[in-house]
Amino acid sequence: MEATTVAKTGTEGQAWGGGEEQPLKASYGKLMMWFFITSDALTFSGFLAAYGFSRFKFIEEWPIADEVFNHFPFLHGVDAPMYYVALMTFILIFSSVTMVLAVDAGHQMKKDKVVTYMALTILGGIIFLGSQAWEWKNFIHGEYGAVETRSGKIIQFVDANGDRIALDEFATASPKDRTQHLAKNGIWFSSESSLNLLALEDVKRGFEANKTLRVRTMQITEEGEKEILTREESLLKLNTSGVGVIEGANLSQNEYGAPLFGGFFFFITGFHGFHVLSGVLILIIVFFNVLVGTYEKRGSYEMVEKVGLYWHFVDLVWVFVFTFFYLV
Repeated sequence: MEATTVAKTGTEGQAWGGGEEQPLKASYGKLMMWFFITSDALTFSGFLAAYGFSRFKFIEEWPIADEVFNHFPFLHGVDAPMYYVALMTFILIFSSVTMVLAVDAGHQMKKDKVVTYMALTILGGIIFLGSQAWEWKNFIHGEYGAVETRSGKIIQFVDANGDRIALDEFATASPKDRTQHLAKNGIWFSSESSLNLLALEDVKRGFEANKTLRVRTMQITEEGEKEILTREESLLKLNTSGVGVIEGANLSQNEYGAPLFGGFFFFITGFHGFHVLSGVLILIIVFFNVLVGTYEKRGSYEMVEKVGLYWHFVDLVWVFVFTFFYLV
């Protein structure tokens, strides 16, 4: 049986027919970068859509961003809601500007300017990564602490003015005798994580001794603030529903509110941070190629343009992450 072959496709000489033609007047490398960016954009869209649906479902109990991200370096104890996150965002957007200038300098074959602007872009990316790590550290470590209830929700504590108060400001750890579990005492041994110094009984005792304290629940009122119980309701809530102390946030517990918030925060900002880290590493490789004159010899700085496309995409994604987690 004679094999069927296609001698003509009917697209010879046209844009998508191969040969010397370039589809959309873009090189193969830039087209592949656009394909990658499109697929990655769909991935981030799925993550943010899942976050949006989850937040909508628990809209009345979701943490208030101003209370979660209110730290600023060297200003310990100062309430600075969103200041540092805004600074991080500005630095990342500014790095996108320097990337544009690097690409423009490459079009003009000005090697020295490409070096300068790429160095600034790399510096901006490194500062952003360091800032994100610092934000993670604060979120994981926590600031005030809370008590988890039987239903898996949390209760926080406020003073007579309604201001948050940390557990260690009114509770004192009582001495306890405890035997640490060691590897020699069990086959299935895993090292212990850090333990809370304060136990639930310490919190209860301190709360009863300070008559002005109140309990604040996760429920958001019509005024957009967390519900604060009366003194009697607070004592009843703490004594009948409290099951343990929470300090900081992880994938299963969150002293600021719904644990789901912590899971989404770590996953989405971590995924974006991985993209930024990858971008910085690629920028560094391209930067050294510029230094040794690789692209000067090729007569084209298209590689700078391609890594620039990736960097602008990473910056654009952060604008959406910033909006979803911090502003809305």
